[in-house]
Amino acid sequence: MTPQDLYAAKLTTPDAAVAGIASGMNVAMGMAVAEPPALLGALARRVEAAGIGDLKLWYFHSLEAAGKTVLRRELLDRVTPRCMFLSGIERALIKGDPGRSGYGPIDFVPVAFSASPRVLAEQADLDVCITTVSPMDRHGWFTFGTSNDYTSTAARSARRLIVEVNPAMPRVFGESLLHVSEVDAIVEHHQALPEISTGQPSAEEEAIAAIIAGMIDDRACLQMGIGTLPAAVCTRLEDRRDLGIHTELLTPALVRLIRCGAVTNQAKTTYRGRSVFTFAMGDAPFYDFIDDNPAFHSLPVHLVNDPRHIAKNDNVVSVNGTLQIDLGGACNSEHLLGRQYSGSGGQLDFVRGATASRGGKSIIACQSTASGGTVSRIVPTLDGPVTTPRNDTHIVVTEYGWADLRGKSVHQRADALIALAHPKFRDELANGLR
Repeated sequence: MTPQDLYAAKLTTPDAAVAGIASGMNVAMGMAVAEPPALLGALARRVEAAGIGDLKLWYFHSLEAAGKTVLRRELLDRVTPRCMFLSGIERALIKGDPGRSGYGPIDFVPVAFSASPRVLAEQADLDVCITTVSPMDRHGWFTFGTSNDYTSTAARSARRLIVEVNPAMPRVFGESLLHVSEVDAIVEHHQALPEISTGQPSAEEEAIAAIIAGMIDDRACLQMGIGTLPAAVCTRLEDRRDLGIHTELLTPALVRLIRCGAVTNQAKTTYRGRSVFTFAMGDAPFYDFIDDNPAFHSLPVHLVNDPRHIAKNDNVVSVNGTLQIDLGGACNSEHLLGRQYSGSGGQLDFVRGATASRGGKSIIACQSTASGGTVSRIVPTLDGPVTTPRNDTHIVVTEYGWADLRGKSVHQRADALIALAHPKFRDELANGLR
């Protein structure tokens, strides 16, 4: 059969595609922009109509498509979110019903982003994987588009693979190909991709961004997250030369550095000339720019986030945020007000990769206070789990300056971090050491 014959034979409706999903199954879904809205809607209808229960849903970072379908509160007595990273969808569900555990209806799975493919391949025992892909070419190849991450592994680990073909999903280069022969069912659904906006940085974030940008030289290799702070850093790098990109998340702020010529990727050791990423989120012009663009190279997250692979490039600069830092330098980047807020994600992966890079810098950034200035983010003891251990923390930045913790004793670290705290909390922190 030709690829086109295979495609036609596997093409079906969303409801028919999920008809085989039954109680007790393990289902992985594509994350973020790759959430398949038509399939998720059909799955929610099946859960409601067929009386399905104990359906375990594995994923990172949900968006609106999941929130309006399978992650609706009224379905969570039958659908168990095996979530590995919380977004606003899960935070709202937990806030409404925290339960005794503080996780509410969420069955949170702590795992580093780099390890998620192995968890899904070896521990989850996946029955089905559903995800959005870009349209098939004449040779029979789809791509995983914005989301290679764990999805490319889950797709080949599950006993059944169902894809939602969306013409809006960009076709990307790299290790992102999926052949029609690997797919069990295909549905078609044309819908604009979710667009992520970052808003305007605060005065404190502008100050932090200026400090961080001053640490980034020509030929640096960048990892940036999403949000106003990383975007503010990127706007200050447009006069740099021969920057590179090796990042877990590709964003419009990084693409603007490519467009202005600051990023050439010519100083990188791996994938020279190409920007490496594992998933992407942005707006419509951003998706259009990465579509069919050989300057981008998509890889699974177990490769992109492998510290050994990151460190092959020189001068890696990794910028990550945190919620709290204790006086020894340990960071809690995922737990807030007694509840899970996000997840460890790839923070420690890139902290270790950047630190191991020759000339590399791992930067942890945060505003000095939270809750309108009433709470210090620099604390004697963390309120939640350790996302980045003190042994790994390198450079810390707040709006009051920066400190390199490498080689410092616990007493020197405490003095350096107190100097980065808001002035109204410094005496209290210092007195706590006596």
